[in-house]
Amino acid sequence: MRLLIFGLGYTAKHLAARLEPHGWAVEATGSDGTLDFGDADAVRFSLGKADAVLSSVPPDRQSGTDPVLTAYGSDLAKFGGWTGYLSSTGVYGDADGAWVDETAPIGTGRRSARSEADRVWLGLGARVFRLPGIYGPGRSALDRVREGRANRIDIPGQVFSRVHVRDIAEGVALALKQRAPRGAYNLSDDLPCPQNDVIEEACRLLGVAPPPLQTLEEADLSPMARGFYAENRRVANIKAKRVLEWQPAYPTYREGLAACLAADLAADLGSGLAAGDSASLSDRGLGG
Repeated sequence: MRLLIFGLGYTAKHLAARLEPHGWAVEATGSDGTLDFGDADAVRFSLGKADAVLSSVPPDRQSGTDPVLTAYGSDLAKFGGWTGYLSSTGVYGDADGAWVDETAPIGTGRRSARSEADRVWLGLGARVFRLPGIYGPGRSALDRVREGRANRIDIPGQVFSRVHVRDIAEGVALALKQRAPRGAYNLSDDLPCPQNDVIEEACRLLGVAPPPLQTLEEADLSPMARGFYAENRRVANIKAKRVLEWQPAYPTYREGLAACLAADLAADLGSGLAAGDSASLSDRGLGG
């Protein structure tokens, strides 16, 4: 089976790593991919061989258009295989803390370009995976705490959903394996909560004091970060569990952050062993 990925970023790399041991051949655009996005002949040749296509490319920030749909939309409209798109739960806008599922209206929030891309991909018959805050090894609250970038913002009643990157990969893999029905699927964990809870748990795991509680004005966040705090919702994942038989391995941020810390420690240990091996070889005159 052959999968063409548009945009081999953080999440798509985890999906490729999940699929390749099971016989999938993966080609991808992006700086770490195998194809030049602008080489239309090569991309169309790969598309012609593919059994499935997944796009993880967000809308362009300047134009608001989807680069993949702009360049290859007509080709995708004729594609007969499985099609998927990684979208965002930001398409639901602000729900004032209420639960939203795939039947909720989209296009009411600040992500109008993402909402339009979401609609077009659905119109093409894609499986559209709506994702909340994505975290995982090397990209979690642990890293923000270590780097001094973590904030605790005093906004009572505000909650967010999130999902571990490996749970996303598993959800998409199940949708591929089962040839899941077309439509939207929320992939989110089971415990929407305030962002402060996540930061405090990361600090506990690292054995450091939490950052001070601040108002939104005191935090002096970027416009993009402030927009994150402008919306408040809980994302329901019942459809993915029922249709895809998906169960998150990290149902809350607690298990997810603990797994990230374990992965970080394993990576550090591996780096240390590798450095030690190199030093040992060098001592014996065998180093490169």
